[in-house]
Amino acid sequence: MISTQKAILPSFLALAGALFLAPRGSSQSAPKPAAQAETVRAWPKQAVRAPHGMVVSDEELGSQAGIEILKRGGNAVDAAVATAFALAVVEPAAGNIGGGGFMLIRLADGKTTFLDYRETAPGKATRDMYIGKDGKLDEEASVIGYRSVAVPGTVAGLELVLKTYGTMKLEDVMAPAIRLAEGGFAIGEKLAAALQEESPGLDAFATSKRIFLNSGRMFKTGDTLKQPELAATLKRIAQNGAAEFYRGETAHLLADEMAKNGGIISLDDLASYKPKVREVLRAKYDSGGHSWEVLTAPPPSSGGVAIIEALNMLKDVPLKGWGDPQSVHMVAETMRRVFADRAAYLADPDHSKIPVAGLTDPCYAKERASTIDPFKASSSKTVTAGTPHVCGAARNSETTPHLVSSKAEGRHTTHFSVVDAAGNAVASTYTLNDSYGSHVTCAAGFLLNDEMDDFTTQPGAPNSLYELMQSDANAIAPGHRPLSSMTPTILLRDGKLSFVTGSPGGPTIISVTMLSVINWMRLGMEAQAAINAPRFHHQWFPDRIRMEAEFPLSMEQALRARGYEVERGWYYTPSLGIEARLSKHMGLVNAIGIDAQTGERLGAADPRDQGSAIGYGGGKDSAQQPRSARKP
Repeated sequence: MISTQKAILPSFLALAGALFLAPRGSSQSAPKPAAQAETVRAWPKQAVRAPHGMVVSDEELGSQAGIEILKRGGNAVDAAVATAFALAVVEPAAGNIGGGGFMLIRLADGKTTFLDYRETAPGKATRDMYIGKDGKLDEEASVIGYRSVAVPGTVAGLELVLKTYGTMKLEDVMAPAIRLAEGGFAIGEKLAAALQEESPGLDAFATSKRIFLNSGRMFKTGDTLKQPELAATLKRIAQNGAAEFYRGETAHLLADEMAKNGGIISLDDLASYKPKVREVLRAKYDSGGHSWEVLTAPPPSSGGVAIIEALNMLKDVPLKGWGDPQSVHMVAETMRRVFADRAAYLADPDHSKIPVAGLTDPCYAKERASTIDPFKASSSKTVTAGTPHVCGAARNSETTPHLVSSKAEGRHTTHFSVVDAAGNAVASTYTLNDSYGSHVTCAAGFLLNDEMDDFTTQPGAPNSLYELMQSDANAIAPGHRPLSSMTPTILLRDGKLSFVTGSPGGPTIISVTMLSVINWMRLGMEAQAAINAPRFHHQWFPDRIRMEAEFPLSMEQALRARGYEVERGWYYTPSLGIEARLSKHMGLVNAIGIDAQTGERLGAADPRDQGSAIGYGGGKDSAQQPRSARKP
């Protein structure tokens, strides 16, 4: 049978809404958040249970594509590739073939691998390419338009993982995506609102305006979105593989359009792109009478290193839950120090020496944790990066912190999780960077990323999107991969698959994914509760803790009494927009837990943006109300 969950937005107390703080003052008055249509319904309290397979993604049609492949006998990798291509059609803000990402795989036989198909800087890219003659940063050039585009990696990555670990042909797993692009799909309330919000940026490019803004007439909920150019491109890829995208008709279409519009991606850049297979980061812990192993993302993700360092620092710290100010304080101070180290040491591992062993060493974590005052907030002005080292090893000059500057992923990435009947698991996070990437839709019908903004475009200058501090080693250079926060993660309990997780959200990816891990591993929450639980974030600079609306006023007051500056959410402005929007929540975790007693898959979609968990098994297809998803 098929069991489904459509997670939906919650209602907020009027008091909670009033507690959000305005952004810091500037020469102009702070703009008010734009009004947004919002369907107000309760969050689900239980995960979806299914005995065989589960797919959890941001979009119901994306999850259905994965389930379709599982039902046809495909494994989790086959289903993940199908889901990724389908999201490129139905979630244009982040699902993509014009971007890049990471995929973490843990097979039922215990084998693990990490696929890095992150975008790369084109051959003509230069360190100061976004600095004008006046020495000032051109802030728009790296986030919108043709010059903001890095060489896409998604198609190469998905083909490689399918060939290596899948069981089906590319044309078979791409069939659902092609069907959705060619035949169209009904636009939901969420997509209609998103297209309206991003219309200033999309309107600046003719093809984007025609496809996504209905030639200026704007789509409404219930309208059908057909994408014939994208369907044709997907068909060519299905027939000819990634070679079509990087050396065939699609490559020529993209390179020609770049040349005519001031972009710098060439045919050589496309032909030379290669995804990377990297070693999975691992760490072991004991909690609740069980042995746990965390499998997570290595560099150029900064998230895996950060999460392991944080979990090491919190190893001996009692955690009662997020209604306890002491627990929130200790985790926030841990985040502060982890982000200071992230700023100093993380970069592209192919071009920089990164002290991963030291950063993830328990002895170093103990040293870092010893600097936390258990009763009051530290000042980020006095908290600096540490000197990572492994137990018993002397510190050395190779771990000297780099100069720092500021960059981060855009706010809209997408994460999905897949587990099949055999126990193969996939955690995958991929992105266009900001919502709708560069906002350029090329002649081949797909949106292009604005991933060049993930590099350090101006060392020492503040990031307008996230103000995130980051290493000078992340400077723009041909062929380099920009630093990322994307952190697909899998947990094993007593050697068996237990939890598959990950999130979008720029720098909050690290905090949000870590909190989901703590909720499941340390606090013993049920699957859906682990996703619904309120979230908070501290990233060293700016020196403030950000909290979701669900935290009560009493928690905010308790943290302020300890010396924290507290904000509820943050403001952002869509590309080329003039009206700020208030983001009330952090991340969109789409996770799968495993019931240790029954083996059932527990699909927990994030209700913050209508995520979708779909499972199957047991014979005939039918809808099923989710039962209790208690973790033993």
